[in-house]
Amino acid sequence: MNLQTVLQKAAGIRGKRVAVAASEDQEVMEMIKKALELELAEFILYGDETNIYALLDGELRTSHLIRIVHAQSPEKAAEMAVKAVSSQEADVLMKGGLPTAVLLKEVLNKEHGLRTGSVLSHVAVFDIPSMDRLLFLTDVAMNMQPDLQQKLQITLNAVKVASSLGVHAPKVAPIAAVEVVNPSMQATLDAAALTQMNRRGQIKGCLIDGPMALDIAVSKEAAVHKGIESEVAGQADILLMPNIESGNIFYKSLTYFAQAKVGGILAGAKAPIVLTSRSDSAESKLYSLALAICSTQS
Repeated sequence: MNLQTVLQKAAGIRGKRVAVAASEDQEVMEMIKKALELELAEFILYGDETNIYALLDGELRTSHLIRIVHAQSPEKAAEMAVKAVSSQEADVLMKGGLPTAVLLKEVLNKEHGLRTGSVLSHVAVFDIPSMDRLLFLTDVAMNMQPDLQQKLQITLNAVKVASSLGVHAPKVAPIAAVEVVNPSMQATLDAAALTQMNRRGQIKGCLIDGPMALDIAVSKEAAVHKGIESEVAGQADILLMPNIESGNIFYKSLTYFAQAKVGGILAGAKAPIVLTSRSDSAESKLYSLALAICSTQS
């Protein structure tokens, strides 16, 4: 499976509508054009009506799959888009050209937001040229220093996303600097606890083994060389990172040094949230949208 497969899977899911907050963004418009060519979804575009029309080309202006709703400010656009998803007028929330904090403020609103009581976490899906499977990475954008309970929910969010793509009983590797439990290293203690919880049936739908150093998680040769016997070692589908710094650095290393393609969403809310960076390419935004559409089926 690769991200092209995810696009094809999303194209087979009909009738989904996407609410885009602050749509007046060139890369967002490029993404929408490609999404309509693939018949991925319908779109409600919230933002400055004049600026949105200026970015739409002739075909998009007349498309019956696009509706424009004027908003006087990015803050108002975020509020309206979140309300559309909360009321089930739309199935997916997507960030346009506005700061993440502005959108998250509305997502977390107690009256009309999208909270479920669970932890919100970012799930990135990488298509790496040297790998024969997709690699799921979490959490690289939301939770700075998650504790054990948060890591449990972050894991469950990632497992749900992986399952929506057909990765059943995904293998989860809680990443640390070493493969042994060290009382001085909290990441190893949390990894061991999650592993034990999984073995006792407290965490279902996946297979967890850790702590694992990164090389052991993704390389069978490294696991053999170090004498690590595990069903997860060298075969991990999901890498659970110990904190946001390590996750974010690894995320950017894959994109800049490994030429990996990536899509990502926020999971754990009432609906999938496409929360790409404003600097992300139209292609990355498209993969993220496809991932979100697939996640609506989980």
